[in-house]
Amino acid sequence: MKYILVASADADACKVIRSCFSESRVDVVSDRDGCFDRFHRRTYEFVFVDLHLLRGSPVKNGYNDYREALQPFWQAFPNAEIIVLSSPERIRESVNAVKAGASNYLTYPINRDEVNYVVESISESVRMQSELDYLRNRFWQDDSLEVIRTHNPAMKKVLEKVRSVAPTKATVLLIGETGTGKGVIARLIHRHSARSERQFIAVHCGAIPETLLESELFGHEKGAFTGAVKRKLGKFEIAQGGTLFLDEIGTVTASAQIRLLQVLQDRTFQRVGGESVIDADVRIIAASNVDLKAMSESGVFRQDLYYRLNVFPIEIPTLRERTEDIPILTEIFIKRLNKLYAKQIRGVHPQVQDAFKRYSWPGNIRELENLIERAYILETATLLRPESLPRDLFASGSAGAGVPVDISLTLAEVRRQGIEAIERYYLKELLALNAGRINATAANAGISSRQLRKLLAKYEIHKQDFKQGPVAQ
Repeated sequence: MKYILVASADADACKVIRSCFSESRVDVVSDRDGCFDRFHRRTYEFVFVDLHLLRGSPVKNGYNDYREALQPFWQAFPNAEIIVLSSPERIRESVNAVKAGASNYLTYPINRDEVNYVVESISESVRMQSELDYLRNRFWQDDSLEVIRTHNPAMKKVLEKVRSVAPTKATVLLIGETGTGKGVIARLIHRHSARSERQFIAVHCGAIPETLLESELFGHEKGAFTGAVKRKLGKFEIAQGGTLFLDEIGTVTASAQIRLLQVLQDRTFQRVGGESVIDADVRIIAASNVDLKAMSESGVFRQDLYYRLNVFPIEIPTLRERTEDIPILTEIFIKRLNKLYAKQIRGVHPQVQDAFKRYSWPGNIRELENLIERAYILETATLLRPESLPRDLFASGSAGAGVPVDISLTLAEVRRQGIEAIERYYLKELLALNAGRINATAANAGISSRQLRKLLAKYEIHKQDFKQGPVAQ
């Protein structure tokens, strides 16, 4: 039996909703306290609640903060589908409640057909989502679902390869430009392998001096070289039973290449200066941002090592080849930042999204993440706007690409908005340059500190947001 709760003082509405659920138990309350009292007694699948009972929340920008108002309902029973009831005059507020997380809304007078339609559509949506989650979870772990979101055909093929190779012991070679997410894919493979409970050790081969690389990978015995005052375990020993990720494998020295070949062929190695042979129970995932095949053909990289590494190659597309995923990645990065900081940025301005799609992204996903974090720090509104991002991001667009333009407005209004956007951007850049110092910023701008404070108040810019120091362009 389904349990339905109606929280409304409108007797006619309660009667209509009750008639829609003849085979279910429908409880009716008239106030907020009665609603939560019922929540503690049983589990409800649907809750019809009058918008008036959600009005006790703080007001933001002239509207109620319905996300905060709905929070107690989710805490009492997180799986309940909440349907808001309101008068037609307050339909805008009902829409805001749905945006905040409510499942849908109905307006008085309540119509039986509309109730049935809304309930059926919600039930169908829940069923489809459950099927999708089931299919995803048959392989992907819950904490990986965010990473595997993509609309790009090439990236979908990458994930299919990951799903195929992860459960095996095969050596994997990840190929792609810097910043494409090779480290993320390596961790994804490890997370879904039989070694997932053991160590995942990442080594950036290009960041380790040549003289120390072999010691870092294989360890050394006491006295093996000057400065070796005690035995040191290498990454191969530390990663025993787990996965070793060798990033930028194309930078390793010729002698290190020979030792790596030994590990891949014999699954054994020796510490530098040691004689004992150590078994290497390690899965190797290598990555390169250069063409290892061309390097092997030219003699720069050992051909036999290349073939040992190239057992299962996966080529990761660049960000400019998967622009349809930029909104997904942007959403992920903003959500992470919202969890770290007190701000609640809801998304990006459409013009910023267009600029993101036009930009070539030489630094790939890493560059996108860094740009969003920088804009997030500067932004004072609920959207990341053009003025919070570097001007050169909009250079490929038309003139004035950094300023939003609404052709439905008069020229005077567009001119006013343009001036305000430029002033806001200019002040934020100066504040960032001067680490939030008012006097220095005012001096650079050629105005008094009092004038600067008035402008900051006008544009809702807070000097505290810039205290972290100068922000590089």
